[in-house]
Amino acid sequence: MAVRSTAAAPPTPWSKSLAEPQIHQTVYVHSLSHVIGDVRIGANVIIAPGTLVRADEGTPFYIGDGTNLQDGVVIHGLEEGRVVGDDNSQYSVWIGNNASITHMALIHGPAYVGDNCFIGFRSTVFNARVGAGCIVMMHALIQDVEIPPGKYVPSGAIITNQQQADRLPDVQASDVEFSHHVVGINQSLRAGYLCAADNKCIAPIRDEIVRNTTSNRSKGFGGNGTVSSASLSRETVEQVRHLLEQGYKIGTEHVDQRRFRTGSWQSCSPISVGSTQDAVATLENCLREHSGEYVRLFGIEPNGRRRVLETIIQRPDGMVNSGTTAKVPKVSSSNGNGNYTASYNGNSGLSQETVEQVQKLLAGGYKIGMEHVDERRFRTGSWQSCTPLASSNEREVITALEGCLQEHVGEYVRLVGIDSKAKKRVLEAIIQRPNGAAPQSNGNKSVASFSPAGSSSSVKTSTRLDTEFVDKLRQLLAGGNKISAEHVDERRFRMGSWTSCGQIQATSIGDAIAGLEGYLSEYQGEYVRLVGVDPKAKRRVLEAIIQRPNSPAPQSNGNKAVAYEAPAGNSSSRSSVATSTRLDTEVVDKLRQLLAGGNKISAEHVDERRFRMGSWSSCGQIEATSIGDAIAGLEGYLSEYQGEYVRLIGIDPKAKRRVLETIIQRP
Repeated sequence: MAVRSTAAAPPTPWSKSLAEPQIHQTVYVHSLSHVIGDVRIGANVIIAPGTLVRADEGTPFYIGDGTNLQDGVVIHGLEEGRVVGDDNSQYSVWIGNNASITHMALIHGPAYVGDNCFIGFRSTVFNARVGAGCIVMMHALIQDVEIPPGKYVPSGAIITNQQQADRLPDVQASDVEFSHHVVGINQSLRAGYLCAADNKCIAPIRDEIVRNTTSNRSKGFGGNGTVSSASLSRETVEQVRHLLEQGYKIGTEHVDQRRFRTGSWQSCSPISVGSTQDAVATLENCLREHSGEYVRLFGIEPNGRRRVLETIIQRPDGMVNSGTTAKVPKVSSSNGNGNYTASYNGNSGLSQETVEQVQKLLAGGYKIGMEHVDERRFRTGSWQSCTPLASSNEREVITALEGCLQEHVGEYVRLVGIDSKAKKRVLEAIIQRPNGAAPQSNGNKSVASFSPAGSSSSVKTSTRLDTEFVDKLRQLLAGGNKISAEHVDERRFRMGSWTSCGQIQATSIGDAIAGLEGYLSEYQGEYVRLVGVDPKAKRRVLEAIIQRPNSPAPQSNGNKAVAYEAPAGNSSSRSSVATSTRLDTEVVDKLRQLLAGGNKISAEHVDERRFRMGSWSSCGQIEATSIGDAIAGLEGYLSEYQGEYVRLIGIDPKAKRRVLETIIQRP
């Protein structure tokens, strides 16, 4: 138990017992936190900095074993009012075992928080019972209700009547896993804090750090444990380290400016060292020996006798482009490590980017395939395989690719990288389109980029979809969700009358992008939105507008996203997150609360003259089941009644009364 600030309760008209905290010896209480009065704290509890547990009015408090109170938590109780704890005694505040009360949360008694509960950031529990295993996300208010065990309270929810509490959804397995993860991290922090306060525990660790620092400096390492070099860039040193750690050998070649154009590289002295420091020293000697020439570094796989990396580390002018891998035309080198020939000569029908992708795939030991599809089937993602390639020779593969492009002129053709051991695709990249133009890799216009080392999935962007939506697509596919799209014209957009484009039968990110781009082309001049569906729960987990009239796609800067609901499995952002280009975030939050409470939404408008008399006219009810539909409907009314007052109306259908009236637009 660390040094902490604890004190007895002060004498007051309602209590003169001067009760002191009862704290288990395994508890860590930070010195900047305060525990006052009759507080009973179980074993293995962590109380982080800035926490205030004040039992000077309502008493007593109980905090169960393994619970963690994070930074800024406040626990207090009213003089009147008690809850029955699990031991059948009365308490002002009861917090069960293995609960997690996160940053800035407020637990104000009378309050009961059961075992294994998670109370999110800045959430408030007052005069309420939260059953065991419940998860309450961020900025929620729970007051005057009893939450049944195992329920999920979304972010921003206001639960103040029992009907709302009874309608809450059950906690999912992923949410429980997230809660356990938070508790585990805080238990590790508790052990670390206790160790830091114990000289016997911390002394060996400090001695080890001092020994490692001294050893690294004596061997020429930098202060952060890295090898330093005067003539090699930090990136080159890292490449050398990675090659040696993976068991590769290192070689170098040099060439003068005249022979550089013909690719006539000559081998340098072989590097047969095992440590990064020795390899860096040898490379520096090579650079000095061949000053004024090109020098390149390459890695060699000892078993396959093939190169896995080529990068120029010195140029005649002394300048080296950081982060670029050099593939020099018509390389012909014989150095005892086998012959290596790069077949790309600049006259190929393939782009330089495609050739480099082929080289990386072959260097990584992957197989290469090709697929083609016509424009009609492109929208449904019905790709057909071309003749399979059994060769691992770069020249033969590029020749086969060029033949495939010529055979399927006027169609889409894509390159596929295959991991034959894992039996999965690592790359899908469109290399030909019907108009004959292959996608270029400028800015965000690339179709796919690939890194074979340490990467098990392709990284894809789209020529028409924003990178944000490509990431959402990838998350949907990874979560096993279905993907579809819907469209609507400008007139029906205000009523929320979306029409389905059809489901996209996609098992890869490439098929999904292809299908969506087909819909964007087919429904130009209309709204198109992406829909993600959880097939097990049979509910939508994502709605996002990806095309608007006269605009190819909304940008992802600032608050331009229209509607987004986190896919199932992302427990840290379970609640929907929606922003709007015209609605204030406060209005969006109110919309979300209305929908969460099962209320109906409508709007009213009035001009400036009738506003003074309060003669509002109804715009009509918004039939919305998601935050995205509600935002779309309201934005339609704002556009239709520009120059007038528009107010949002929330209606409780059971009580048949208005629960909200707020002006969202003024002239």
